[in-house]
Amino acid sequence: MNQTQQAINTLITQVEQSVIGQSHVVRSLVIGLLTQGHVLLEGLPGTAKTRSVKSLADNLHTSFGRIQFTPDLLPSDVTGTEVYQELNGKPQLHFQPGPIFNSIVLADEINRAPAKVQAALLEAMAEGTITVGDQTHTLPELFMVLATQNPVEQEGTYPLPEAQMDRFIMKVSVDYPDDEAELDIIRLVRGEESSQKQAAEKKEDKSESAVNIQLDPSVVMQARSKLSQIEVSEISERYIVALVMATRKPERYNESNLSRWIEIGSSPRASISLDKCARAYAWLQGRDYVEPDDIRAMAHSVLGHRVTLSYDALADGVTQEQVINELLDHVVIG
Repeated sequence: MNQTQQAINTLITQVEQSVIGQSHVVRSLVIGLLTQGHVLLEGLPGTAKTRSVKSLADNLHTSFGRIQFTPDLLPSDVTGTEVYQELNGKPQLHFQPGPIFNSIVLADEINRAPAKVQAALLEAMAEGTITVGDQTHTLPELFMVLATQNPVEQEGTYPLPEAQMDRFIMKVSVDYPDDEAELDIIRLVRGEESSQKQAAEKKEDKSESAVNIQLDPSVVMQARSKLSQIEVSEISERYIVALVMATRKPERYNESNLSRWIEIGSSPRASISLDKCARAYAWLQGRDYVEPDDIRAMAHSVLGHRVTLSYDALADGVTQEQVINELLDHVVIG
């Protein structure tokens, strides 16, 4: 394992110390970071979605911006706006950057904002720039949006259309922790509240450790450059294509429920994203090649939100997770 891999794995370990019982979430956030993608976190309140994102930014020593989405939010509240100023007696417009101009941006409860605000955010995600007036402003090189939404509460929300959901490289479900993790959470929070002095010493020690292993944005850039060197065999490539095509042409698998459950299949973004995430997953395992198991490990997060369920599936209470399970059971490797 090289120095860059050690640094990224240490980053995962450090974030997991602050977020208990959500290892798959932390790993998904880091994979999103490595693949230059954006991640949608879906879970009930109190499941450490915000804490995970904040901890990731803290351990990377990079800028963090949080946008609490509400129904009265305006696009300029996200992107920034031009402010009137007088300089030496001359009027001029000065651009005031919004919270989107941070390396890691938390879009909290994204489905509570109107379509215009969602569109402004998603445009920034896709283009990496913001245009205000006749000026185009470039976002940071290290830039990732982590959006959260509540899957249960629908009153006063504006659900993301399927086309906009497709912009997220992954959608990760955040569940409640189990018994032991819940106990560890209580102890962790109690320890954090013990005293300001102990917390300050712990933070100082953590910062020194982070400096020693060079946990800064440059580590992410180095890791990104390594992903292009990961080998993907033709068997793995064809397996990716077969999984995606099964969502578009489920009638090929008559012995399965796919044709009854899937209304609309995944776009080509799904193939590209699955390839990227499988390479990142393999790299985190210390390998320089992709195995079919890497693809299977990322299938739920990458494909789940890119499949539109049919009326029959919704009526029967079938979830996207069940659809991907069915997909993995019937699509043959090779």
